[in-house]
Amino acid sequence: MGAIATVREDIAAVKANDPAAQSSLVIFLSYPGLHAKWMHTPEHWLWNHGMHGLARVLSQITRFFTGVEIHPAARIGRRLFIDHAMGVVIGETTVVGDDCVLYQGVTLGGTGNECGKRHPTLGNNVTVGTGAKVLGNIHIGDNVRIGGNSVVVKDVPSDSTVVGIPGRVVRRNGCRVLAESFDATHHRETMPDPVEEASIMNREGIADNARRIAELEQHVAELSALVERLTGTE
Repeated sequence: MGAIATVREDIAAVKANDPAAQSSLVIFLSYPGLHAKWMHTPEHWLWNHGMHGLARVLSQITRFFTGVEIHPAARIGRRLFIDHAMGVVIGETTVVGDDCVLYQGVTLGGTGNECGKRHPTLGNNVTVGTGAKVLGNIHIGDNVRIGGNSVVVKDVPSDSTVVGIPGRVVRRNGCRVLAESFDATHHRETMPDPVEEASIMNREGIADNARRIAELEQHVAELSALVERLTGTE
């Protein structure tokens, strides 16, 4: 797709997702999320053609002006909309599908120093809320909604809504997903009995005290016998 066609469909994506969007000219000039996406195209080309240093330098310049850090090696789909932009981080091995929306403060990152594929893969039409973290080599299915400030570290099936820390699916295919029920019987059976434990400790303490008393009585008897022998000798 040509550059002009890409710009047009990206501006259309902004209008579809941002009720505050105004004219195409204003969007073109004032949306740093778009600028970061557009700059990623030449940066990604440079990276794929072995000019890694130059690609990284350009990506840092883009980060300085837009507040968005996209690694040049990341694969970005069509019509990505980064709303408000500031503080968004997209890691090296991240893959983002088409028609995704990222809000400010989103991190698509790794979980450590592992090598190879270590960042998430987002399907198509995924929305990641403000401040959410999607971490590790996990797969987020199509049409997924991730709530603000959630931390997602496991795969998420398509057509789901995820919230919380760690993230858990609360809706799937339009239906609410109930949390796993609390098994009170199992909890009661596996929970230690403090009264029984205290009783065992008391019995063990009494037995230990009895042993110590017996040892002391033996020592006293031996000492008394020694004193009697010494007295009789004199």
